[in-house]
Amino acid sequence: MKRCLFVMVWLALALLPASCTTPAQHSPRPAPLAVLGAFQQEVTLLREMLTEVQVRPIEGIEFISGRIGTAVVVVAWTGVGKVNAAMTTTLLLEHFRPRQVIFTGIAGGIDPNLEPGDIIVAKQTAYHDAGTLWTEGIEYGGVRNRFTGEYNPVFFPADPELLAVAEQAGRALTFEATALRAGHRPPRVVVGTVVTGDVFVVSKERSAEFAAKLGAHAVEMEGAAVAQVCYQRDVGCLVIRSISDKADEEAIMDKQLFYAMAARNSAGLVVEMVRTLTRGSDVE
Repeated sequence: MKRCLFVMVWLALALLPASCTTPAQHSPRPAPLAVLGAFQQEVTLLREMLTEVQVRPIEGIEFISGRIGTAVVVVAWTGVGKVNAAMTTTLLLEHFRPRQVIFTGIAGGIDPNLEPGDIIVAKQTAYHDAGTLWTEGIEYGGVRNRFTGEYNPVFFPADPELLAVAEQAGRALTFEATALRAGHRPPRVVVGTVVTGDVFVVSKERSAEFAAKLGAHAVEMEGAAVAQVCYQRDVGCLVIRSISDKADEEAIMDKQLFYAMAARNSAGLVVEMVRTLTRGSDVE
């Protein structure tokens, strides 16, 4: 009797429609855009613009996801320095699989034409403290890519789409005017080279050296680390920095004076980029 009952149940299950036994198929959630900031204030500005906010702590770092318009966006604060930036970027790529990464923040202007409030969009990034150190100075060079075994380039190129969108967004925006010692000045968006190292530069002489040897327009402490992780993982990346000082002997004082304004300008450009990237799309 028990065997007969078992056979009857087995036959009934076998004859059920396939839709009753197959889990419902859901459209995959689109890969988000990711925005990283070196300082907490920069991330706070972007978080305030998100809707449908969700906070996910990973290894003690908060990743905040939500929407800007129709775009799915994840935001995180890296902290200062190359190791912090690389660590946060790695966690981001592992857990959120973003389609592209934008890194935003402040920088010291090396190009004498750059003033606080101006925005530098990095067509490429490089380390100013990596290579072989000879008596005469550093011979710049990249380490081996851990995934391919090939040497990384000295300069990590920007994602072409993000670079084009940043230029477009920069033309569309009116930025907060800068109250300089010589009077108010409208900020500019400039494409150039950003260099990275684990030191806050307050030396006009060293800044001139970075300009001469690397063609640097601005200097900061995280961008190339983010770019390297993304480059090695084949994820598009763009570094955007708003100038807070001129990387000279007055840089510490100028940073305190212009930081908040510079962060707002940089965050504004990123938000306009996100809107531009998804305008007219069907992102859900």
